[in-house]
Amino acid sequence: MQDRDFALNHAQAEQQQVSSVLRNTYGLLALTLAFSGLVAYLSQQMRLPYPSFFIVLIGFYGLFFLTVKLRDSGWGLVSTFALTGFMGYTLGPILNRYLGLPNGGELIASAFAMTALVFFGLSAYVLTTRKDMKFLSGFITAGCFVLLGAVLVSVFFQISGLQLAISAGFVLFSSAMILYQTSEIIHGGERNYILATISLYVSIYNLFLSLLQIFGVMSSDD
Repeated sequence: MQDRDFALNHAQAEQQQVSSVLRNTYGLLALTLAFSGLVAYLSQQMRLPYPSFFIVLIGFYGLFFLTVKLRDSGWGLVSTFALTGFMGYTLGPILNRYLGLPNGGELIASAFAMTALVFFGLSAYVLTTRKDMKFLSGFITAGCFVLLGAVLVSVFFQISGLQLAISAGFVLFSSAMILYQTSEIIHGGERNYILATISLYVSIYNLFLSLLQIFGVMSSDD
């Protein structure tokens, strides 16, 4: 009897912790997306130049690993907003480039709507079915190395259709990451809401940019 009560109390405590991580993750994600959007708008309005490739790499990975290191302290929240703000800044010049196209506004709106639809759809699927997505870990690991190699090749060689293939690959990779990270939260594999937030944020950011590039290529072929 006592063992059963202990197991029940343990299960309830686990569920409360999962609910807390979910609530904190989505709350922080909403705030970082709003902050990033504001910075992107200011960057776009001020017509700030897009930073060099190496500045983007150093800025992103530096702030990302800093956030991982500070994940268990209040400074982790500061670095989270620094990271998402920096990514918002890099988004502004990209938006200006698309806004210079005849149908740029429509492309951005379509990519934004599709990103929201994919994110909420995938998240809702995992939250309602509670399916364990650990089987995606191998695909995610392999996809990371494949995409990294493809990006490096695209930097040094101009191969027709490679950018479109990379964008399509990032759409699949980001979708898998959203499924995997959400599953990790509800199954107790991810207990730190800061790490869960930056993982979901980066997936959403990459998903939006990839869809925007795909829509842009499709539009230019019309």
